[in-house]
Amino acid sequence: MASIFLGVCAAWRDGPVSLLWVSVTVLGIFAIEVAKNASGEVFDFESGADLGIEEADRSPFSGGKRVLVDGLLTKPQTWGVALTGYAVGLGAGIVIVLLREPSVLWLGMAGVAVAFFYHAPPLKLSYRGLGEIGVGLAYGPFICGGTYLVQRGSLPLEIVLLSIPLGLLISAFLWINEFPDCTADQAAGKRNLVVRLGRRRASRWFAGILIAAFGLLAAAVAFGLPPWVLLGGMALVPAIQAAWIVLRHPETTSAIIPAQAATLLAFLLMAFGSGVGVLL
Repeated sequence: MASIFLGVCAAWRDGPVSLLWVSVTVLGIFAIEVAKNASGEVFDFESGADLGIEEADRSPFSGGKRVLVDGLLTKPQTWGVALTGYAVGLGAGIVIVLLREPSVLWLGMAGVAVAFFYHAPPLKLSYRGLGEIGVGLAYGPFICGGTYLVQRGSLPLEIVLLSIPLGLLISAFLWINEFPDCTADQAAGKRNLVVRLGRRRASRWFAGILIAAFGLLAAAVAFGLPPWVLLGGMALVPAIQAAWIVLRHPETTSAIIPAQAATLLAFLLMAFGSGVGVLL
């Protein structure tokens, strides 16, 4: 929703916005998000990644959705949710392609592929250290840019540039959520970048991602975006808080949980501030 909001604000700056097609876009992306979470739950359960998380490493923001681990759904029920979500999401995408904007097809296909193969074989992006890149692309340029494209019928470079800092912050949220799961992920063969780097080195990379996001937001003004987009810089306060905590306590989940919340707040504030700034 943060990425959609930013895309809608950018589109509204450049012309009228169709609430009907905003609604279809929201429906499609929401359905794919539900489907991705459900199918990913099955793959992470079968690999043992979610089963291996110790009580001390439980967090409200990580460790999977736990619907299978806690017996809230059966595996067939979870697959039913996933297949329904993919069907609804693909249906909404087909409607957009046929009746509104054919060129969104390629972004939509790429987004669905990242959603499914984030966990699923043979790509298993999150198990190969590629999930962080996939998430940054999907939740930044794909969703924000795709939302703009549905409304305006084109995708200028400046809109892509506007979406990249948000994509980096969403990647940072995924990154910090991998800290509590690191031991379980490593045991399950889920070699994401935090596992590959180790938590101490990964904490420095986390700070670097945040610096890159705000640096690119500032640089985007040079490419034609209005200076008001720098209102997204209000996210700097929780981002600094998150980086400070993770750099000091990279191996203690109880200490990291406030940093997870701060990182979540940071990307929401950047989307809100940049979106309002575009409109101003």
